[in-house]
This record gives sequence, structure tokens and C-alpha cells, in this order.
Amino acid sequence: MDFDLYVDTSRKGISMALSAQAEETTPGKASGIVPLYEEIVNPEARGETLGGSLDELLKRVGATLDDVKRVMVTVGPGSFSGLRTGVAFCQGISFSGKRELYGVTTLQALECFAASAVKTAVVIRARNGFWYLRLDSKESFIETADVVAQLKQSGVKAIVADEPATADETLKALFTELGATITLDTGKPLNCWAPLFQTVKPNLIQEANYIQPSYFEKLK
Repeated sequence: MDFDLYVDTSRKGISMALSAQAEETTPGKASGIVPLYEEIVNPEARGETLGGSLDELLKRVGATLDDVKRVMVTVGPGSFSGLRTGVAFCQGISFSGKRELYGVTTLQALECFAASAVKTAVVIRARNGFWYLRLDSKESFIETADVVAQLKQSGVKAIVADEPATADETLKALFTELGATITLDTGKPLNCWAPLFQTVKPNLIQEANYIQPSYFEKLK
């Protein structure tokens, strides 16, 4: 069975998931496809626990690293330390060429959490008074007033936002005015990102600048 691995270290801690489609055969009944999904979300975790997290996920699904065929990792915006360790780890386990490595922006991944296929924006906090905005496939680092101006002109029907965005009085009033469906950036399964495999090509250089020794695979 082939698995997809999703890794996000761009924000708080580590979020990691394994996903696959398993065929279920029951005597006397038609065969069906059953989604297989396991995840670990640990806001307190640090980069050195990435290997252990992957080991745990592989154990849960009864798989080995050889069963992982595609890896998707967020490349920011976000914590520099988190991004460096997350991307380097994924480069390390893809070093052998046995799996494809996809880098997607954090906002690109979060956009997939929207409940429907309507026009969607992503708003997450950058620092006080500044936000990261993804709108019409363009990503910006802008002030609150600019977020308001762009969203008012956009016609968005869905917004993925983090807690600071939903708590900000100006943005909260804007979201209400727009009548858009609001989805929080947490609590959704990471395999919501799966459609990005169809639109993003393997795009991270598969040369490890940091290799977890337990996952080093010699080229054959």
C-alpha cells in the first residue's frame, strides 16, 4: 500500500500525518475503498522529535518508510527554526529518490481547509498589526487596513483564519460584513492538502542538508 506523508512545522510544534486508500474486501459484499489516516499533532514538539513521530505513525498503520511514496511539507511563512528542521527532515527521507518531495506554502495548504470550492482567502497573524494574506493565489504580508481593503473588493465566500484573526475586532467585523464562511486553521486532517498533488510538481531539491541517521537510505 502506498502512503502520502504530510508535515507541517511552520507554526506551533509539529503536525504530521500518513494517509492512504485501502481496499476493503468483505465476503458476500462488494469491495470498497476505505481511507486510512493517522496523524500526530503536538504544539509543544520540536524538530528533534520528527523521526520519533514518523516511527509512531508508521507503526500505527503497519507500514515502513518504503511504503511512503510522496511527501508534502510546508515551506512557510512561519517559524524559521521550524521550517528549517521540517524541510531538512523531509529532504533527508527523500534523499534516496524513493519518494517524491513536494513543498507548498503554509497558506496554500491552509486554503485546502475551506469547506467548499468557492473563492477562498487565508488570513493568519504575522505580527502585531500585520497579517499574511492569500487571495487569488497571491500571498502578501500586509497591515490590517490593507487586508480589509483587499477582502472588501474580492468577493470571497470563504475564509480560513487563525485565532488571532478571528479575535481581531477589525477583522471580525469585516468577516461578518462579508458574510463569508469562516474556517479555523486547526483541527482539520492534513490530507485535505491532497488536491495539491495534482497542481504542484515535486519541487524541492532532493539533496539533504540535514539527514536523520535512522532514515538515511543509500542510493541503489
